[in-house]
Amino acid sequence: MSRISRNDAPPSLFRTPPGPRPLPAALIRAFGVAVAALLAPSLALAQSSGTYPVRPIRLVVPFAPGGPADIIARSISPRMGELLGQTLILENRGGAGGSIGSEVVARAAPDGYTLCLASQSSFVFAPWLYNKFPYDSVKDFTPISTVVITPFVIAINPRVPAKSVADLLRLGKGKQGFLTFGSSGPGSTSHIGGELLQAATGLSLLHVPYKGTGPSIAAVVAGEIDMMVADLGPVIQHAKDGRLRMLAAVGSRRTAAAPDLPTLNETGLRMQALDGRFGIMGPAGLSKDIVTRLHSVIVQTIKTPDVRQRFETLGYDPVGDTPEQYAQSVRTELEIFGKIIRNAGIKPE
Repeated sequence: MSRISRNDAPPSLFRTPPGPRPLPAALIRAFGVAVAALLAPSLALAQSSGTYPVRPIRLVVPFAPGGPADIIARSISPRMGELLGQTLILENRGGAGGSIGSEVVARAAPDGYTLCLASQSSFVFAPWLYNKFPYDSVKDFTPISTVVITPFVIAINPRVPAKSVADLLRLGKGKQGFLTFGSSGPGSTSHIGGELLQAATGLSLLHVPYKGTGPSIAAVVAGEIDMMVADLGPVIQHAKDGRLRMLAAVGSRRTAAAPDLPTLNETGLRMQALDGRFGIMGPAGLSKDIVTRLHSVIVQTIKTPDVRQRFETLGYDPVGDTPEQYAQSVRTELEIFGKIIRNAGIKPE
């Protein structure tokens, strides 16, 4: 059989077929618009409560490590991370009664990826103490839930010759200005507690502020200062070991972690009860779906047996109230303590 050569074949037999014609630019643009429209619902869904969060969440703790806010954040963050399916990254940003770290959250994008461990000192007391304050505790934040209510106690160095509130009053009134009290910073709950104690007892106390609860408690233990109104959690083990002496609780009731410790009112003194409140807040404008998701996770977290046991050991009362209830508590406390701070003339140092 004869072979057909390239020269003998018709021109079309060995011709390379033409490539595909390029699509018109208008058609390409129309296709892109159609794809974007199809993907838009999926992108929106990624921000809804069903898939939030899709990356790690920053939890700002506006106080130094070792204090009650830090203890609470470290107690809840692992379990919250498990339930959310993302890591909670803790960031300690202390200073100015918690207002420095809180301002970071107030200025953050309302996307649910920056949250705040909020306290009374930074959301209730500090706004009344400073003439120029960087945020509005009500307008600039989205309340999510109260995590715990914490008891505060009068704790003294064991070398101070007082084994009761009555002893402390006799000692303090006999030596005006002799006693020093520490705090975790100007405008902190421990500072306000010390000022309230002075107003209720007539004692003349010298305020010595520190940068955080941990350093201030360490100062009492070391004998650098005589006493402080301190959160029970960080001091209870020191009291058990004899490095501190607790005289009374300054809250509205006795605490299960120290049931034999009387309240200040039970000793005969009348002072505004001081119960610390710690909760989770986000920037203003958080979507309802994200708030609902975070609130559900917080409630589940504080119901977890090991987390609940941890709080009960410290004498902390888990709460888990609704965003609306938390918001109302902040507004009520702002009014109550605003009057106390103004009437007492309390100022940051």
